[in-house]
Amino acid sequence: MPSFSDPVIDDATQRLVFEFTGRMSPRTVAEVVRRSRHDLDSCPPAALPELTERLARQRLNDRLPVAGCIG
Repeated sequence: MPSFSDPVIDDATQRLVFEFTGRMSPRTVAEVVRRSRHDLDSCPPAALPELTERLARQRLNDRLPVAGCIG
C-alpha cells in the first residue's frame, strides 16, 4: 500500500505529541489525529488543519482520567 504524507495530519500530530508527552503515547496521538482527519473529510479544505487538531485534542483529552476521580 503506498504511503503518502498529509501536512494536516503531520503538523497536528507533531504539536499534539508534544502537548500530550507523558500522558499519551505518540502512537495513540497519531491514530487519533488520523481518525479525526478522516471524520472531517466533508469539511471545507481550508478549515481542515484547525478542525482536525481541535477534534483530535478533544478526543485525546476525553481519554485522560479525570483528576480527583476514582475509577
